[in-house]
Amino acid sequence: METIDKIKQLQKLIDEAKEIVFFGGAGVSTESGIPDFRSENGLYKLKSKYDKPYEEMLSHHYFENNTDTFYKFYKEFMINEDAKPNITHKYLADKEKKGKHISIITQNIDGLHQIAGSKNVIELHGSIHRNYCTRCGRMFDLNELNKLDETPFCPYCHGLIKPDVVLYEEPLDERTIVKAIIALEKADLLIIAGTSLNVYPANSFINYFFGDNIVVINKTTLNINRKVKLIFNDSIGEIFKHLK
Repeated sequence: METIDKIKQLQKLIDEAKEIVFFGGAGVSTESGIPDFRSENGLYKLKSKYDKPYEEMLSHHYFENNTDTFYKFYKEFMINEDAKPNITHKYLADKEKKGKHISIITQNIDGLHQIAGSKNVIELHGSIHRNYCTRCGRMFDLNELNKLDETPFCPYCHGLIKPDVVLYEEPLDERTIVKAIIALEKADLLIIAGTSLNVYPANSFINYFFGDNIVVINKTTLNINRKVKLIFNDSIGEIFKHLK
């Protein structure tokens, strides 16, 4: 099937769907200038400037044992304040604003869906825009975090501040899991975009979708044990720019 015909079919699925889940990974934000992790040009393929591979530096034990270096890495590579929502973020926000029921389940921590205007966003791995004191629990937004020292401590109780992001070895938030499962169970259209589906447990969530209409938009082939209605091996923006 020609790409243009598949795009028309995708448009029809979106128009007719009552409940849509958009399940997105790092590939959704690469077109905003934020590098992904596992592609050929991804963060994990870069030679580390520090003492450990970047993938290990995103672990709980590294944060605990090398906090100063963690924050140097985190602020350089994980905070992308100049990034703006791209065509995919804007399209989803616009459809929601016009009354379409869309739940966005994202593995990204950049907050670009909310900046674009989406309200129903489920952040599986947290957000750079939320940070909390590990002692008193007080929350700090990104602007407040940036005003503190390189390694930030709470100005009220002097406890260490941690980004509200899920590091390797840390469990996902239970309430977030429940929200994601409920959204998937209710949906009649699932769009999987820009994700390798290699990260557990996020990759297991699609098993809670019981509908017939699964669409995959990903540059590389996914290992997915489900019948897929449409597959696009292309950038997400290239597909979404044709949708209405």
